[in-house]
Amino acid sequence: MDQERVLREVFGHDRFRPLQKKAVEASVTGRDLVMVLPTGGGKSLCYQLPALMREGVTVVVSPLLALMHDQVRALKLQGVAAEMLGSMQSPEERAETLRKLERGEVKLLYVAPERLLSPAFEGILARLPVAGFVIDEAHCVSEWGHEFRDDYRRLGFLKERWPDVPVSAFTATATPEVEEDIVRQLRLREPVRLRGSVTRENLFIRAEPRVGDGKAQLKAFLETFANESGIVYTFTRNAAENVAAWLQREGIDAVAYHAGLEASMRQAAYHAFVHDEVKVVVATVAFGMGIDKPDIRFVVHMSMPKTLENYYQEIGRAGRDGLPCETLLLYSAADAAQRASLLEQLEEGPYKQSAWEKLEKMTGFCRGEGCRHAALAAYFGEEGEACETRCDNCTATEREKSDITEAARKFLSALYRTGQRFGKGHLIDILRGAKTQKIEQFGHDRLTVYGIGKELSKAQWEAVVERLMELGALRRGEHRNLCITPAGVAVLKGETSVTIRSERMQVREKKPRPLRTPVSDMGYDQAIFDKLRALRREIAAKEGVPAYMVFGDRSLMEMASSLPESEEAMLKIGGVGRKKMERYGEAFLQVIKECADGGMQ
Repeated sequence: MDQERVLREVFGHDRFRPLQKKAVEASVTGRDLVMVLPTGGGKSLCYQLPALMREGVTVVVSPLLALMHDQVRALKLQGVAAEMLGSMQSPEERAETLRKLERGEVKLLYVAPERLLSPAFEGILARLPVAGFVIDEAHCVSEWGHEFRDDYRRLGFLKERWPDVPVSAFTATATPEVEEDIVRQLRLREPVRLRGSVTRENLFIRAEPRVGDGKAQLKAFLETFANESGIVYTFTRNAAENVAAWLQREGIDAVAYHAGLEASMRQAAYHAFVHDEVKVVVATVAFGMGIDKPDIRFVVHMSMPKTLENYYQEIGRAGRDGLPCETLLLYSAADAAQRASLLEQLEEGPYKQSAWEKLEKMTGFCRGEGCRHAALAAYFGEEGEACETRCDNCTATEREKSDITEAARKFLSALYRTGQRFGKGHLIDILRGAKTQKIEQFGHDRLTVYGIGKELSKAQWEAVVERLMELGALRRGEHRNLCITPAGVAVLKGETSVTIRSERMQVREKKPRPLRTPVSDMGYDQAIFDKLRALRREIAAKEGVPAYMVFGDRSLMEMASSLPESEEAMLKIGGVGRKKMERYGEAFLQVIKECADGGMQ
């Protein structure tokens, strides 16, 4: 079959999404490929479809057993010959999978990197016709990424052992530096490079100062997402358990998830979330890489993530189905201080310097006044315009501005007079007239700028510095010292003024602003949608699969909008392939007919 027919009959889609066709063609023609595509862009189809069109088995390397399990189940429901080899299986199940491989009955085989690296498994593959290798979550290959894994680093051996077999690498998050490292470490040969836009059209991004422990803000946020699935991220295991317990007391279905829990408890929490038995999972970053649940409507961070890569990967778990979703990031100065204390323990060198720069970028993103989407795009090496409608900064009503030119010039003057050799903490101490050993050691208490900034608190001075960094008036030196840029010289000379949102200079943080509620504009019949969702839940429970594996929300909304009356019409619904039509279609058509006959439309 040709690509479009496979796309329609197996996966239930009428057309490829942006970049998907180029990726499929690269794989089908045997080219190496590296693809950076945001979550929800359809990466999986870019290797699943080619696997069905080529002779032999395609081996997919994935870091999470639970994710592999879900992907294999979803593919089987679509009629795809997919299997996995992992520790979640019994010896009998693994033996049966090996027999299917030997008989040529498997098109897609999912394995963990440690299994792929084992000599025993290499021997098995040596006897099989291998069509290609796929490295999912490929950012794990790079030590410059945010989730480096040593087993991934060793996957370069694939090109040594199978030099003529194409290797495709996929990730949602990679800076240009990480992308180059992926190509280098996997030894890809003149790969086709495809990079999708970082901007997620269906994602509303919000960040605001955390008030107290943030629980009041969290509760206000969740009230706009009643009966919707979402993830709440915390920085520590204790916080995950504490917040989950508090939500339960507040009457919200929630479960905790972190690496410190027993494997059975983690598995139970994961199962409950993907099967819609609980709506909210409160977790550390141990939860979520590559999670396949498409109807996550929100992601909340109770504290600042370590890096923008982490943040982007985590908020990417919302809205994989393309429907509106929202994110909320709560932060405080204490978050940055905690992250900085962890970085101080690292050995001096390029990696530590890179980590400091990433922390600075993350902090600047939190407090920044520009478009959130454009800031993320710039971080990942993409030019992006202001979204205007999809982040808190762009949609905010006109906010009061404060002129901080005088304070900015004081800081830049202190920086210049100390030889641009120090960080912001020491410079702020000088301006505030502090008596520290470091100030006395360098004689900085004799400078004319010593004590000229006592009118501002330390937090206010930090806001001034952050604003200067945002405006490009400062840059970080090789030893985390601050340096003045040409833009900073213009400020120092009085040629450029500097303003900041007044709220950033307030000593006490304001109460959270009202939250924007995302809404769907698809125009579907809500009553029919609810009936279809109830049927989906019933079928999913009977078959022991997550509800989204039957049909996704988008498919149900399209059914409730177009009201198909025949198999032919049903097959035109997005996500309804031939196999799913045979398996579930008649039941859904019957509900639609009953609703229509009953006048529910």
